[in-house]
Amino acid sequence: MLTTDEMEKLIPAENAKFRSPIPTQSVSSDEFYPAAQTPRQREFEARIKQIGSALAKKQGVSRRKFFQGAAGMAAAYLAMNETYGPLYMVSSAEAQTPEMANARANALKGQFIMDMHTHFLRDDTRLEGFVRSREAVGRAGWNPTLVNKPQTLDDLKFANYFKEIYLDSDTKVALISGSGSEEPRDWFLTNEMKAQTRSNVNQQAGSQRMFSHAIFMPGMPGWLDKAEQDHETLRPDSFKGYTIGDNTNKHLSRHPWHLDDEKLLYPFYEKLVKWSKTKPSLANVCVHKGLFPPSTTKQFPNLLQYADVRDVGKAAKDFPDLNFIIYHSGFRFTGGAQMTGWEQFEQTGRIDWVTDLAEIPQKYGVKNVYGDLGQIFAQSTLAEPRLCAAMMGQLIKGLGADHIVWGSDAVWTGAPQWQIEGLRRLEIPQQMQEKYGFAPLGAPDGAVKNAIFGGNSARLYAFTPQQRAALDGDPVALARAEYDLHGEGRTNLRYGYMQRA
Repeated sequence: MLTTDEMEKLIPAENAKFRSPIPTQSVSSDEFYPAAQTPRQREFEARIKQIGSALAKKQGVSRRKFFQGAAGMAAAYLAMNETYGPLYMVSSAEAQTPEMANARANALKGQFIMDMHTHFLRDDTRLEGFVRSREAVGRAGWNPTLVNKPQTLDDLKFANYFKEIYLDSDTKVALISGSGSEEPRDWFLTNEMKAQTRSNVNQQAGSQRMFSHAIFMPGMPGWLDKAEQDHETLRPDSFKGYTIGDNTNKHLSRHPWHLDDEKLLYPFYEKLVKWSKTKPSLANVCVHKGLFPPSTTKQFPNLLQYADVRDVGKAAKDFPDLNFIIYHSGFRFTGGAQMTGWEQFEQTGRIDWVTDLAEIPQKYGVKNVYGDLGQIFAQSTLAEPRLCAAMMGQLIKGLGADHIVWGSDAVWTGAPQWQIEGLRRLEIPQQMQEKYGFAPLGAPDGAVKNAIFGGNSARLYAFTPQQRAALDGDPVALARAEYDLHGEGRTNLRYGYMQRA
């Protein structure tokens, strides 16, 4: 968690005066310190403000209203191209013509998207960093509406989560993830809470709109018995673990572990193999890796060896009947270190630890290693999209397009529609394709992107065509249609922390 001194240098992201369709600077949860706005990001913000103001005036709407629509999203990616180079498939005509932008958005909104990496916080959370930062804004008088007003974490709880995942984005199915802690009160959600929310949503929808993880914490007293109990009573769709142990309170982490620890982990894997015979999705071992930039390494050097992907290959080879899904694809360079990642790629052709992950299938002769996008996409897209393109190229080349799964890590970064649009529009530059042998990403609804968005997770979680068809007319679909007609629209808010200007 961020310290009090660090918190004093930050403001709540939801209080940013400018609501861009794409974030204009780094936003973090309390997992890492957000980077200051870079010169390129300032340039992007100036461009998008200029473009948005001109087009909003021409269309007779406010700039904020313009940015809530499809043409506003197109304008944002037009500004990205003008800032970073031609990485996104977008035209000036689309930004200038709402009818064209809306037609494109309507043609794609039925795309099947399974976001298997989402979060919200429990009602009784004591992770009050967000609240303290909002109260500090009120005390300072920056936002008069916050002066002497009690602040809450409602934006990070279920009601807003549901709105932003299912109404403000094209997501069709989501998985509730979480994070455990040595301190029981600091779990984002207990395994029981995740299972109950899944049950409530699916019961009311009459369809399978939601999946849920059970968090496992190797080394904690009675952890294996707890995993077995969770399997029997909660029926999770898959299990997830953090190899650094306690990711929320790293200073408390006393039980880090390696995936290939035969004595500690292999008995658990044997149970998963057995359980997966009756529920195939339990073959999915979801593992948080990466998000360990140099600043975090300096603070917690003892956890570095557990944050990288050195332990993935042997575990995957020893248990070919399991699927090892590496969250964030081992992406290391958050917290302002994205340029370090890009410079490393330019100099060596490698990126910590994404390249290592992509090389595992060839090195170990395995076909059961998968890369989840999560913050690998969110952070690199807004900070250094060339790095994003390079990582996508490496993952597809090494793991295969059929071994990459979509995850947004929402709601930390707000409604995930901007990330969905980012992948739909992203293309690896031709020069990069030729130099490194990367395959093109292709059309927004082409084979590669359709597989990443939903096809691969549908296979991993045994989500059938019949289940997919049931989504079309369920209450969630009807609510989305009503919301599109009469709702307030996408707010473009982000939640978490950002550095002051």
